[in-house]
This record gives sequence, structure tokens and C-alpha cells, in this order.
Amino acid sequence: MHYLATIVGSGQGAQPGSPEFAAGVAKYAAFQESAGAAIAGGAALFPSATAVNVRHSGDRMLVTDGPFTEQAEVVTGFYVFDAKDLDEAIQLARQVPAAARGAVEVRPMVMWSPHDVPAADWWVALLWEPQPDVIAPGTPEWDAMIVRHGEFAEKVGDAIRGGGALQPPATATTVRVRDEKLLLTDGPFTEGAEVVDGLYVFTAASPAEATEIAAQIPRGPQGRSEVRRIVDVGF
Repeated sequence: MHYLATIVGSGQGAQPGSPEFAAGVAKYAAFQESAGAAIAGGAALFPSATAVNVRHSGDRMLVTDGPFTEQAEVVTGFYVFDAKDLDEAIQLARQVPAAARGAVEVRPMVMWSPHDVPAADWWVALLWEPQPDVIAPGTPEWDAMIVRHGEFAEKVGDAIRGGGALQPPATATTVRVRDEKLLLTDGPFTEGAEVVDGLYVFTAASPAEATEIAAQIPRGPQGRSEVRRIVDVGF
């Protein structure tokens, strides 16, 4: 079974290319070597200050630069784990370096399309929805949204390199490690009204093209797509 491990930390993370970032990459490389085939996907993201948020208001598309909110914790990257159950996914999440200073939200996925090793022209669109608007799998609303996502995928074609949908936020477990002690909290990491309920990994030649692609992703009336560039770390 696949689980999305959303890596959460300070919005003031190390800048890619800095010595601090390189040290962090080494820690994650060691984790990935240890986890091996249990890692079915993932990427590090450029700082949240570089984000672009896309939402629709009626017939208008609204594009906002930078973090959407002033949350103390923001998404800094993600993994997808291939684990037999939640307990195994949690044990993997506790080994993620960020768990010792931030948090890792673990949530089962409804579906996952794996991707290759990310390159410099890769982006991720995190799909956010207000918690009351999250559509449950197996409902007529879910089936209708799947059709819309299929139409989107057909339209943008080979630009899509991977993606997935999540089970409802009530299924999430937030993992933290403090003084080597495992701390688990039921529910998503954010205390805000919005939660991530899916993502796409795709290629684009520029921020403008990435924004254009993200603007076409089906969302609920109050949903948004957070566009972030993926860091090419070489593995």
C-alpha cells in the first residue's frame, strides 16, 4: 500500500546550493539508502517563498506569489512509501531527518502513479482543499472528479510524470521525534482549514508554463494548487 509522507518544516529552510542544504541532502541520501525499495517516490522542494498559488474565483484565475498563509510549518518535500500497513509507514517516517525538528504527515493514498528521478525542469502541484470540501473515495462526487482529472491528464499529456490522490484527512498520522522519542498525533499536520488531498509531478520549461499547467488541474470551488519547483539533487 502507498502512503504519502509530507515533510513539514520551517518556511526558512536552507537554500539549495548552500552548504547547509548540501549537508541536509547527505542525511536524506543516507535515509534513502537505508529505506531502499520502500521509497516509491519523492522530492525536495524549493523554499515556500518561491511558491505560486493558483485558485479560481468564478471565471477568473487568481495567481498569488509566495506562501499562501503565515503557517509556522510548511511543506518542504515529500516521500511516497510502499509499506504493508500504517505501522510500517510510521517507522519509515520516524527515520526521515525532518521528523527530529519538524514533522512528517503520513496518509494512505487512494492511488499513486510513480515517477522517475526528478530533473531540474520538474515541478510539483500540491492540491489543497478546505477540510469540509474533501471528497471521499467511492462517492459519485469522487467518480465525477476522476473523470475531470482524466480529461486534464489527456490535455497536458507527457508533461505529467506522476501523481496521486489521498484518503480523507481523518486517516492522517503526524509523526514527530523529540529526544529520540516517537510522538504521534492523529490527523494532518496543519491546524488550518486547508489540507493537501493530492499532488501532481510534472515538467515545465518556466514558472509561467508551470503555472499554466497547474491552473488547469481540477479543484473544488475553494481549492487551490500550490506550485513548487523540485530541487534536482541527483538521486
